[in-house]
Amino acid sequence: MKKYWKDIETKKRKGEIRGMEKTSDENALFELLSDSGKDLQSSRRDFLKLCGFSFAVTALSSCQSKISKAVPYVIAPSEITPGEALYYASSYINGNDYCSIIVKTRDGRPIKIEGNPESGITMGGTSARVQASVLDLYDGNRFHGPMKAGVSAAWESIDMEIISRLQKITEENGTIVLLTPTIFSPSTEAVISEFLKKIKGSEWVQYDAISYSAMLEANNISFGKQVIPDYRFDKADLIVSFGADFLGTWLSPIEYTKQFSSRRTPELDMNRLIQLESNLSLTGSNADNRIQIKPSQEPAILLNIYNEILKSVEDRNIIVPSSPVDVTDISKKLLSLPGKSMVISGSNIKQVQLLVNEINRLLGNIGKTILFNSFLRTHEALDSNMEMLFGKMQKGSVKALLMWNVNPVYSWYKKDVFTEALKKVDLTVSFSGSPDETNNLVQYICPDHHYLESWNDAEAKKEHFSLMQPAIGHIFDTRQMADTLLKWSGSTINFHDFINAYWADNLMRRQSEFSDPVTFFDHTLQKGIFEPVTSTPESNGKPGKADSSPFNPGSIKAGNNDDKNKVEIVLYETVALGEGRQSNNPWLQELPDPVTKICWDNYASISPALAKEYDLNDNDVVKLGAVELPVHIQPGQTYGTIGIALGYGRLKCGKVGDKVGTDVWPMLSSGNGNIIYFTKLDHIIKTGKIYPFAQTQTHHSMEGRAFVRETDLNEFRNNPASGNELHAYNLEHNKSLYKERQYPHHHWGMAVDLSKCTGCANCVIACQAENNVPVVGKEEVNRVHEMHWLRIDRYYTGGEDNPEVVFQPVLCQHCQNAPCENVCPVAATNHSSEGLNQMIYNRCFGTRYCNNNCPYKVRRFNWFNYSSAGTLSGNLRDKEEMTGNLRRMVLNPDVTVRAQGVIEKCSFCVQRIQAAKLKAKYENRALHENEIQTACSQSCPANAIVFGDMNDHKSELNRLINSGRRYNLLEELFTMPSVNYLTKIKNRIV
Repeated sequence: MKKYWKDIETKKRKGEIRGMEKTSDENALFELLSDSGKDLQSSRRDFLKLCGFSFAVTALSSCQSKISKAVPYVIAPSEITPGEALYYASSYINGNDYCSIIVKTRDGRPIKIEGNPESGITMGGTSARVQASVLDLYDGNRFHGPMKAGVSAAWESIDMEIISRLQKITEENGTIVLLTPTIFSPSTEAVISEFLKKIKGSEWVQYDAISYSAMLEANNISFGKQVIPDYRFDKADLIVSFGADFLGTWLSPIEYTKQFSSRRTPELDMNRLIQLESNLSLTGSNADNRIQIKPSQEPAILLNIYNEILKSVEDRNIIVPSSPVDVTDISKKLLSLPGKSMVISGSNIKQVQLLVNEINRLLGNIGKTILFNSFLRTHEALDSNMEMLFGKMQKGSVKALLMWNVNPVYSWYKKDVFTEALKKVDLTVSFSGSPDETNNLVQYICPDHHYLESWNDAEAKKEHFSLMQPAIGHIFDTRQMADTLLKWSGSTINFHDFINAYWADNLMRRQSEFSDPVTFFDHTLQKGIFEPVTSTPESNGKPGKADSSPFNPGSIKAGNNDDKNKVEIVLYETVALGEGRQSNNPWLQELPDPVTKICWDNYASISPALAKEYDLNDNDVVKLGAVELPVHIQPGQTYGTIGIALGYGRLKCGKVGDKVGTDVWPMLSSGNGNIIYFTKLDHIIKTGKIYPFAQTQTHHSMEGRAFVRETDLNEFRNNPASGNELHAYNLEHNKSLYKERQYPHHHWGMAVDLSKCTGCANCVIACQAENNVPVVGKEEVNRVHEMHWLRIDRYYTGGEDNPEVVFQPVLCQHCQNAPCENVCPVAATNHSSEGLNQMIYNRCFGTRYCNNNCPYKVRRFNWFNYSSAGTLSGNLRDKEEMTGNLRRMVLNPDVTVRAQGVIEKCSFCVQRIQAAKLKAKYENRALHENEIQTACSQSCPANAIVFGDMNDHKSELNRLINSGRRYNLLEELFTMPSVNYLTKIKNRIV
């Protein structure tokens, strides 16, 4: 604010401003406009929000009654130019999810999230959850201020009461517990440490709903380090994964996708992935070889692999149970790649993780592909600590429970008993910013900011630091959790200043570029990340001193033969909702699952063989223990298993997410102190009920047509044209009635490498956020009225019991011979001089001839008014609350908000093209390569999408187009698309 007051004083001396004074207590009370009719308090508020830290008039007015006249900036902040975007480097932190990001704002409103290419962890990639997080900011269901017993209260009274009660508990030697997820912010950790020191009798417990506790315990025993190692998929020639969906949800999927895809270029050294799993996951869908197993079979298979490697490396063996899978070839391949392979498991059973550690140690992978000196910090919670807290609560020995960003009443497997134990706690406080099942039961709610309103820092991986900064002033009367703890511990400093001081004291010395801590902090804030170079030698992989007993493979249970015929339920998280934190986000609810293509629900995935055995069809409702779920027959699901997604069945998250799907957290159990994510079932009972799905793809075979072309790496090396022999453009009969188009300046095009694309659906949400794509709701998706401009087609090849899977992003192909252009009676769709198939929305009146004539089915028709931009009364469809003033703040002003009755589709982000061209023209230069990126290409964590000018013959785009793998979708129709696909190559080399 000092800078703005200095500007004010300068303008006052020049006579440009009159009547503005700064009082001694720093309250700015003055009139913005003499005739505005506002009182002084309102004027003060407006001025502070206009001039301070990127808060615009639009943000202010959205929460109030409609204004009757425009009020301009009195003194415009120097960094804001109306109509131009500002970008802020920041960090996305949501529970255990992390991403280094760039936040795009327009007139103070965050409207789009991009990945930060400077980050050594995520390297410019994002996920669907990261992209959708900007919509969470504008969720009207967030708490608007502190509450006591469900009634709004003032911060002053809340603080006084809680501080008084904490002091009383301290005087009586009572226990005060702070319950959080894993905290990987160094400054927040320091704040918590200060709080624990100041408040006697206080403890800190970390709890992760999706637990990796067994891995932490096993690593402590094996290597003396209770951490999650840094897995380097880019250094592994062979990856053998047991149920670890590292491309979808496991640990750090953005980072792992970036690493894994960098080795999926068949012209170079291509890696190989073998996935053993029960559910057909995103990682299993991308595997070169996928093997179906039950969760209970995993220990026996690992023991057999361990024995084969032990015989070769140490010339000894152990007695092992019979393996349901022949591991000979897998073991031989692992042994042939010492230090260049990786064995991982998604199991939360400690004995399994110990076995995985021994296999990697024998193979020489520790310190090569699995690094312990550069470990992941996003998962550090132990399930045993939560069990201990639960026991104390049951005994009534916990007098105060302060909870931040956790929801155990929903996600703890003993939720009913936890609810009863919560009643025995004298003081219960939640810092959550949004309603949930837990804070519905607490006495006080002290709501936290959204992360886009917050200051913070992060160390998601050791020595990889990043900063979080607010891109908007806090919309509601919320306060950051760290500021609350500082206040309650008697500190007078705010969290922003605390972070500055922490970095000056602890991180400044790790660099030599800047001598001034202010300059160092500001530089890092601008760049977003600080990653000092370290030269610490890696671990040699020998077991640490944490447990002196040798590894005992005999302690590992290989499964109970008596239960081998029982059905096993496997519980997993989806790429969209995860554990359910963002359940009230309609973008994520409407995102089709990459594999099943179902949205707005969870379900029981069963194999075709098991469905026949129980006479089940899709949509039949079955009873699994105490839970009823609809059936989805899933090709590739292991026989004898049922897959069910966690994160659904919320009851207290908001209008969008409440009662969507079924809560299956009670199906979890505990074994040896760790949460177990599978269970056994005696009976499947068919109820006779039918439950409809919202599914965006209902036909799953290519029926012999080469929509996705694929081949094997061996065949590709012998014949680079393998799998891509058909080039319809060269066929003699392919001729057009029209004169060939010429593009003298630019010809925009795209290449999609199907070998890299994992089908993660990040691009779908990135496109939705960038282009104001509406949400239509489950009912309309059921009627095939979904509006996504970009879809991910998923096809099965082979038999239904064990198919292979291919993904293909499909968007408007921007054809040179576009069938849609010829049939529009009002020329609403036309072809630009730069090769774009354009839509003029105010000319379209909805004949849908273009939709019928498009062979790619990529055009979307607005059947209803989904955005409040329409004019027909009674035609509004807004069950997801997307048309309120607050939600509409997420809209991109560079893109038209479409009304009902018009066709819309992918525009190749033409607004970005025009902005870059204008900038280059203003600077009197040519466009640079990669200067223009579409929303999908910019955010793709796999680098599978490349956009550019096809007239630039030296570009990466043209290199891909001219490669032997390039083909076009339905090229036999001679539409000559500008979207080019590269044949998918799988590596099955043994």
